[in-house]
Amino acid sequence: MEISCRVYRPRDPRKTPLFGLLDSLYDRVKGAWEERFERSYGFWRGLVDEVVARYLDCGVWESGFARVRSRSCPEEFLVAFSCKGRGVCPSCGAKRAAELAAFLQDEVVEEVGHAQWVFTVPKMLRVFFLHHRELLGPLSLAAYETVKELMAAAAVGEKGFRPGVVSVVQTFSDRAKFHPHVHALCSRGGWTASGEWIPLPYVDEGAAEKLFRHKVLALLHRRGLLSEDRIELLLSWKRSGFSVHNRVYVAAANGQGLEALVRYMIRSAVSLSRLRFTPGLPRCRLRAQARA
Repeated sequence: MEISCRVYRPRDPRKTPLFGLLDSLYDRVKGAWEERFERSYGFWRGLVDEVVARYLDCGVWESGFARVRSRSCPEEFLVAFSCKGRGVCPSCGAKRAAELAAFLQDEVVEEVGHAQWVFTVPKMLRVFFLHHRELLGPLSLAAYETVKELMAAAAVGEKGFRPGVVSVVQTFSDRAKFHPHVHALCSRGGWTASGEWIPLPYVDEGAAEKLFRHKVLALLHRRGLLSEDRIELLLSWKRSGFSVHNRVYVAAANGQGLEALVRYMIRSAVSLSRLRFTPGLPRCRLRAQARA
């Protein structure tokens, strides 16, 4: 009888295009940031230095490793230390996503149907979240309140009705453009104050978009970033630029689908399969594309 087992094969991050890109060009980009990139991507954030430094040590033997031994056999192998960072490192980001997905499925989420809600804001307003990143938390809260209020209105007469929501703010889009939006895993229904489950399989996207728009505009107005005149102008547009999408569903018994959806919600901003780096070119012609 043949017994198959997995063999640990250490990765070599130094051979990836992302490592070559950051190792050779990071200091040049940082030096030219204020002049060339600040207007489009915001002020330089000091935490980036630590994140990149830790990534360049991630999976590198010279930066430390652990020896793994088996109690039942003489086999052993080495595991290089990881940075455990988020955002930049695809390996640690994938591990973090897998751990969160397993935790939510085993410890948090009830066995009910779920939907993914995606909330986006128009391009004109994204600059406020770029230069005031403390607003990303309230943006996520506005998304939650939108789901809660619409579902509570649909569950007429149900006291204390609340849905289950796990939200994640993403700030990137295709080609690494700044694009703040919210991904939310929402139960397709909710629980009353007495704990009774009330299914609500449908919530109108159009109503959700209008309510979410109202909450975001009110948030920016309270912070002194939008005047009443500018809000009236935005409300007069035929196409608001806001959008809400909630048509991706996961059935109650589909644990694998739920895990895949959570992994997608907190995926890394960088995809190694879409990244190309050719060192030594005269003007550093790079072909890079982040995940959508």
